[in-house]
Amino acid sequence: MVLGRTLAVSLVGLTGHLVDVEAHLAPSLPAFTLVGLPDASLSEARDRVRAAVTSSGLPWPNRRITVNLSPATLPKSGSSFDLAIAVATLAGAELLTAPAGVVHIGELALDGRLRPVRGVLPAVAAAVAAGRPRVVVPVANLAEAQLVPGALAVGASSLAQVAARYGAEVDVPDTTDPVVVEHQRAVAPVLDLADVVGQAEARQCLEVAAAGGHHLLMVGPPGTGKTMLAARLPGLLPDLVEADAVEVTAVHSVAGTFDPGDGLLVRPPFEDPHHTATPASVVGGGSGIPRPGAASRAHRGVLFLDEAPEFSTAVLQTLRQPLEHGELVLHRAQGAARYPARFQLVLAANPCPCGKAVGKGLDCTCRSEQRRRYFGKLSGPLLDRVDLQVELVPARAGDEAGDATSVVAGRVRVARGAAADRLRGTPWRTGAEVPGGWLRERLGADGSLLHDLDRALDRGTLSLRGVDRVLRVAWTLADLDGRAAPTRGDIGNALLLRTRGQGA
Repeated sequence: MVLGRTLAVSLVGLTGHLVDVEAHLAPSLPAFTLVGLPDASLSEARDRVRAAVTSSGLPWPNRRITVNLSPATLPKSGSSFDLAIAVATLAGAELLTAPAGVVHIGELALDGRLRPVRGVLPAVAAAVAAGRPRVVVPVANLAEAQLVPGALAVGASSLAQVAARYGAEVDVPDTTDPVVVEHQRAVAPVLDLADVVGQAEARQCLEVAAAGGHHLLMVGPPGTGKTMLAARLPGLLPDLVEADAVEVTAVHSVAGTFDPGDGLLVRPPFEDPHHTATPASVVGGGSGIPRPGAASRAHRGVLFLDEAPEFSTAVLQTLRQPLEHGELVLHRAQGAARYPARFQLVLAANPCPCGKAVGKGLDCTCRSEQRRRYFGKLSGPLLDRVDLQVELVPARAGDEAGDATSVVAGRVRVARGAAADRLRGTPWRTGAEVPGGWLRERLGADGSLLHDLDRALDRGTLSLRGVDRVLRVAWTLADLDGRAAPTRGDIGNALLLRTRGQGA
């Protein structure tokens, strides 16, 4: 036999594709050629594989070796193909018998050990979906692979261990220590909404945002609790359903931020990038196949931009696509990668650069053009996609704390349950996702309900998109109050919550 075959998985975004790994050994001058559209890191596999084979006590075939990764038109990147290339090469040299239909995933160290790789969960899920449930992965990735329903995952610590299972005459040392990954498990502190003193209107907006999945803008001077409120929003959100948990976990697996010891991620994630973050770090990027950024890691959770006007304009404008479509499509020369990004955006901003333009603004030292330039970075098209906007004022002596997180979260669960019943049979999950036309059809024949919105539209306070978003908030207010449909009062309150009192 001069041809060895096995299977691997190529990830493009979160989509996995089965790859046939073929190794052809010809009696000619020794050489090693890798074809099939590999990137630079994958092209280096020939050196890693050769060193790992010889370090494992196996002879390296003294022939011309051609390894093909098929389909050749599919971009392939990363070091996860190392194990499959080694198995196919050794099978072609008749040093072992590779079983048909087994998928091999893993990076090889020069001493033959198997190193863990990113994206094992979506890769194994793709293999199972393609009818190839038998998968060999590094021991450090085994717990993650076993999270995929239907997967018959096997862990291996070294190439010698895999080769011995396939009949190779090789000694497997008992002292082989597998490569493991040390995860820094930071215990998340319990953040209670009762810690926030005063700010009744902002707390109401936070509850409405949690109940309907709405985006939120908080404007106020430093020290009024904007960051505290944003950090407590994930605690108000319900646990992720299984399908969402798998998808969120897959994103974090590709990003390399997932600890399989904790199982699937069942709590909504929270991402708060620094204002110096680049567009690539927020929306994803990199050479070759782009990696997910903070926006995708916040999928089904919260993306918090503190001091939002300090972010670069490029970062803020790139958020418009995921806010509208719930996904990010990143185009590169080698192809396009799609990552889910249906998050709740929370923006926090000072009223001006110095932060003292409160009330009459007598203590503010900013010039008028500085104020316009500062807040102008939050452009109209971006703010038009933010459903709730609230102004915070400094707390006063005697202000009391409101309900605790557990109490508010209970009301949020009831409201989300009402919305789920209303949206059953539709592709939408929360009120923030529903088109305005669908909501207007269910308001009934009472045209007076929309009078306030019509006047705001005529004055230019609202755009047509803004009208739809006010309706979404009004339905959420009705769900929180246990009503089957919003009243004119709900629509008026929703208008106030969107326009910071300027559209009433």
